[in-house]
Amino acid sequence: MRRAAMALLAKQISPPNLSIMQDEGFTVARVRTELLSGLTVALALVPEAVAFAFVAGVHPLVGLYAAFMVGLITAVFGGRPGMISGATGALAVVMVALVAQHGVEYLFATVVLMGILQIIAGVMHWGKFIRLVPHPVMLGFVNGLAIVIFLAQLTQFKDPENTEAWLASSQLVMMLGLVGLTMLIIWGTPKITAIIPAPLAGIGIVAALVIAVGIDVPTVGDMASIKGGFPSFHNPFGSGEGLYGAALAPFTLETLWIILPYAVILAAIGLIESLLTLNLVGEITGKRGGASQECIAQGASNVVTGFFGGMGGCAMIGQSMINVKSGGRTRIAGIAAALFLLAFIVVASPLIEQIPLAALVGVMFMVVIGTFAWNSFKVMTKVPLMDAFVIVLVTVVTVMTDLAIAVVVGVIVSALAYAWNNARRIHAYTRESESDKGAKVYEIEGPLFFGSTDGFIELFDVAGDPDHVIVDFARSRVVDQSALQAIEALAGKYEAEGKSLVLRHLSRDCHQLLTKAGHLMVDSDDDPDYEVAVDYSVKTGILGGH
Repeated sequence: MRRAAMALLAKQISPPNLSIMQDEGFTVARVRTELLSGLTVALALVPEAVAFAFVAGVHPLVGLYAAFMVGLITAVFGGRPGMISGATGALAVVMVALVAQHGVEYLFATVVLMGILQIIAGVMHWGKFIRLVPHPVMLGFVNGLAIVIFLAQLTQFKDPENTEAWLASSQLVMMLGLVGLTMLIIWGTPKITAIIPAPLAGIGIVAALVIAVGIDVPTVGDMASIKGGFPSFHNPFGSGEGLYGAALAPFTLETLWIILPYAVILAAIGLIESLLTLNLVGEITGKRGGASQECIAQGASNVVTGFFGGMGGCAMIGQSMINVKSGGRTRIAGIAAALFLLAFIVVASPLIEQIPLAALVGVMFMVVIGTFAWNSFKVMTKVPLMDAFVIVLVTVVTVMTDLAIAVVVGVIVSALAYAWNNARRIHAYTRESESDKGAKVYEIEGPLFFGSTDGFIELFDVAGDPDHVIVDFARSRVVDQSALQAIEALAGKYEAEGKSLVLRHLSRDCHQLLTKAGHLMVDSDDDPDYEVAVDYSVKTGILGGH
């Protein structure tokens, strides 16, 4: 039994592609581009990780350690080289209630369970369901996330001492000027040289200017100190006091019931954001990614992070766009970004803390411009009205709530619109039967499912039909239990009138569905090939006619 289970598990897991360079040529120029791109991403990760730690209500190092560990593990084992992962705001807003009520140790325990759930999703290949996300939902996701990234940067224009107030007018003007200068440098650098990634050039030049001239603008150090040591193993389960003065989480069922709902939500949000980002990066780079491999990598990174004092994370679309636009295409860029971030924490914090936030905001604003699907305005005038509505809906819900809810809402609305359109397609052609004299044939066209059952019933004239009626499904399919119910109800109506109803030309899947339900009174399997037309009588009273 155990061997059979292990064999089944082995079949579920395919060997991952862990090549460092993938199909990129190993050259000095390529390695340089990857390292510089990683450095750019690491610089942009610092304020993001600190800010998301504040959102979750935890120490800044909890966010920084998560960005390092999640970023490193997913870079090495993930399904899409070039994608960057770390602590994200989408997860932080869910964590805040747990931290406030139970403390940071329960958060670490939740992150471990979250990772286990993501690994299970990867092993079971559930990542493939991301294919069900329609393109309008993807457009809405991209636009919504671009707006969220933009709005998140506005907090950098607030007074560090009073986050409700804007910076003083002189500082605000200087901040805006430096942001504009950074954006100008990023725009112009590719026209001059491709040796240095444009975002890195923007950060470096503006930081050097601010430090040399002594301009008084908010810096990374004004947010919080990022100085720390190497992350060390920490078991969040037990009794007594843990990190940052919080009580450890007892290893009990009571703890499980506390953290399980949060873990499920975090796992779902993390995978949805990661897989959508994986698809987006794949579209930009023209390469496919492994969804199941990415799920397992995300899960493993969160399990490790939970045992090393990190807040967990998932893919970051902003940093991924910085990396891709800077030329990062391989695992080297992601690994370099994580290692540079660790170096910032351990040895280079005094230098990194002097970087003006304006330079990093300028980089993120350029990311917003590059991420937003500007062609969606043109697309919405050319696609069906419902698709245009879904684009706007997902964008708004992403901004107002979070990504996971927006995607689920978008998929549900798209699915309902699809069901409605298919429900309207069912119709029938009637004729006299050539093989059964006096019988009437209804040739059904369109799928018979929950949305079309009412229309299906209305196609028939039970009172006016002859004693023998044939329903031909050559151009139709019986899809679900609602369809079975409709067929039984229709047969019951003809039976009550003393008339017979038979089904003809059932496809193989329709035949199996009806046979399983017990509706077919004739057991024949030749009909799917349409060699001999078999008439299937229908048993009534199985599912109930109500």
